[in-house]
Order: sequence, then structure tokens, then C-alpha cells
Amino acid sequence: MSIMNRLKVRSALLKHQRGQKEEALAMYEQLYRDGVVLASYMLPYSVLLLRSGRDDAWQKTREVLVKAQKASDLTQEKRQQLLMNYAIAVWKLGDLDKAVSTLEASHAKTPNSLTYQSLGFLYVETGDAQKALDYNLEALEYDDEDAITLDNLGQVHYRLLKDKEAARPYFVKANQLKPSQIDTLYFLSLYDMEEGRPQDAEEKLATALEGSFSPLNHVNRDMAQLAYERARQAQGKTATAAQDD
Repeated sequence: MSIMNRLKVRSALLKHQRGQKEEALAMYEQLYRDGVVLASYMLPYSVLLLRSGRDDAWQKTREVLVKAQKASDLTQEKRQQLLMNYAIAVWKLGDLDKAVSTLEASHAKTPNSLTYQSLGFLYVETGDAQKALDYNLEALEYDDEDAITLDNLGQVHYRLLKDKEAARPYFVKANQLKPSQIDTLYFLSLYDMEEGRPQDAEEKLATALEGSFSPLNHVNRDMAQLAYERARQAQGKTATAAQDD
């Protein structure tokens, strides 16, 4: 690779690290159009694509990552990240089975927190409660303080097994470990609403809305915003009722 391209990659990565995402994305796209094949920028490029909300994001991510497999700087660690991002893209393109099998193959070779978290979530998405429960319990044995795994287990119980009380301790612990975790905040806000604490729900949802939503969130921004507005409305009604009393 030319010195000029190395400088362009470094500059794009620096902008990304500084939070200048639109500028970084434009630079990544130019490097890609110029035919530069390096995992060092293609993986963060895929992350920005996945989070961009663009209509072509999933298809473009898959295309970029297929080419990135031939990158000369693709280490084992980067390959694991590549496979996870690829799995997300194909899942969003409608092939959940392919996404699951991709991560299963990666996990079989090198079990790690990244695949435990992502595959654990995708098992929840398949709707297979027993498989999702068994795998996420295995993930919890691997790391019993992983907030994502704890949230996955909460979702297994809440969404698939319809056991809200069994789900609650997992969400509570996940929140203690990672107070900004979007899905956890959303589910905890549901308990608050059911138990007549709309102000608590509003606070949790406000925190969630300040976060960076990921394709691996069950909750998207629209869902969180709608829940937030409902909590505010409920709080207003509670305040009005208190005044009337």
C-alpha cells in the first residue's frame, strides 16, 4: 500500500475516534472506491455503515466484509469482529439462519465474550427459548458480570418464557454493571410503568435515548421514543390527579 493511502487510513481512523463520524465515513468510502483492501479501516467502516440507517447499509456492509476477508492485515481477532458484523448484516437482510450459523462456526473455533454476547442475542431472536436459555446460561458461566449476557437472559425470560419476575433480577444486575445499556433501561422502564412509577420510567428512557443505538439492540430509537412519550403522559396524569386530591 502506498504511503498516501496509509496516511488516508490513519486520518480516517483518527476522525472516527474523535467522533467525526460523517467525515470518517466519507473517507472510508473513498478508500473503498480506490480499491484499498485493509481490515484496519474496513471493519470500522462496516460499523459506521451498520449504524448509519442508510437504505443500502446491510447490503453494503456484507459486500465490504466479503472483500475484507482478503485483507493482508486480517488477524484472528479482527476476523472475529468481521464475522460478527457480517452476521448482523445478513440477519438484517433477512437470513437469520445464516447469521446464526456464521457465529456458531466462529464460536466453535474461539469462544469469547463477543460471540457469546452476539450469538446469545440472536438465539433470542430465533424464538427458541430453550436454546437461548441454555446458551446464555453457558455465557454467564464464562463471564458472570457481562451486562449484555445478563440482558440476554432477561430477554429470554421476559420475551420468550413470559416470566417477568424471573427476568427482573437479570435486568437489575445488568443495569448495575452498565447503567447506560439501552435494552436493559427499556425493559426496566416497563416494570416502572406497570407498578405506577412513570417518573422513574421517564428517567430511564431519557438515558436510553441519549445512547448510541446498535443493530443488536432489541429496542430501536422509535420504540424508546414512544415509550418515553407514554411515560411523560402518564406522569402528567399522575400529577393532575394528585392536584385534584
